[in-house]
Amino acid sequence: MTGVLVVLVALALAGLLGWWWQRRDGRLRAVGAAPDATHPAGSAALAAVGVPAGAVTLVQFSAPVCAPCRATRRVLAEVRANLPGVHLVEVDVEEHLDAARALDVWRTPTVLVVDAAGRVVQRAAGVPAPDDLRAALAPLLAEAQR
Repeated sequence: MTGVLVVLVALALAGLLGWWWQRRDGRLRAVGAAPDATHPAGSAALAAVGVPAGAVTLVQFSAPVCAPCRATRRVLAEVRANLPGVHLVEVDVEEHLDAARALDVWRTPTVLVVDAAGRVVQRAAGVPAPDDLRAALAPLLAEAQR
């Protein structure tokens, strides 16, 4: 009987973990005064991967073997096509491992939303929703046009 109870508890914990992971995956979250937003190493890392100065940019960190990265690439291309003024930079983490570390990227795909001042203001690990990206980018684009 104890074995059955252990299995049931393990299944319940696995179910809760899966539910938590699914709710968290792909969600944009604000970046406050984190090191990647204000630290000079983060700014240098963004410049090293080709983020243009003075432009609102979506930066995708991906890997060649990452299946969700392909879905993220399609989502970001769709958002970019609908929002003029947004730049898109895709970074291979294998080629830019130092930049990924400086920007606290631990999994692929990771998407960074960079404002015109060169600060990372939001980030998502996983495939973000297009509507969430549009909502995050609209105020940044309005601010950049002032």
